[in-house]
Amino acid sequence: MSRAGCALAALSVGAALSAGCSKSTDAEPPPAPDSTRTYTYTVIDSFPHDSTAYTQGLAFGPEGYLYEGTGLYGGSSLRRVELTTGRVDTMIGLAALYFGEGIALLGNRIVQLTWRENSAFVWNRASFAREGQFSYAGEGWGLTFDGSRFIMSNGGSALQFRDTATFEIRRSAQVRDDDGPVDRLNELEYIDGEVWANIWLTDWIARIDPDDGRVTGYVDLTGLLSRTAHPTAEVLNGIAWDSAGARLFVTGKYWPWLYQIEVREAP
Repeated sequence: MSRAGCALAALSVGAALSAGCSKSTDAEPPPAPDSTRTYTYTVIDSFPHDSTAYTQGLAFGPEGYLYEGTGLYGGSSLRRVELTTGRVDTMIGLAALYFGEGIALLGNRIVQLTWRENSAFVWNRASFAREGQFSYAGEGWGLTFDGSRFIMSNGGSALQFRDTATFEIRRSAQVRDDDGPVDRLNELEYIDGEVWANIWLTDWIARIDPDDGRVTGYVDLTGLLSRTAHPTAEVLNGIAWDSAGARLFVTGKYWPWLYQIEVREAP
């Protein structure tokens, strides 16, 4: 379905659900940051990625597989993916009433958020068998694990730090840069003491100090994927960190490629 068709379908909730629409992409992107440190990138490698995947969450497993959560009503899934080939090794679909969102790995479990269904599913990482479910208020967007807590975004400017056993909020941090609050926090990844967050509708990743919510810098990934060459590709979304190999991977919704990149401070 085209973006225009999705916008028309969204005139009624029932039509939007049946059409499998995404969050509206007609909203104006936020202005570019102008007073916070910025970083640029170098592409180290690229790997095939399923261009039909509406990527919502991405994580790198200790055994070398990528784990990916996809969205859309009637099209949401959880996948285990071979890095080098992009082949989907294992996949399980969510019921049509759920819109899948961010994922996080915790030992042999995968936790997967849903957008407006107030539910997080707990999956066995090896078998993809469902092991449980958490409930939460509000929307679910991004999720990561910092070694002791889940960190969750809901599309606003807050990071929620949640108990791994109960999923209860233990504290929140408002994310701010030098110009004020930063909202549209989407997919999250915990990298060397920082939370990295896709800013929805942009090509930026915010680097956030989880202690106080301060944005320490922005990674500008403009030009990573040519929208001219790939006109059906949508926004950047998906960050995975291989802590053992110190490798950073990024992709987007309907992107045909997943990139390994190296980040450096912009001149």
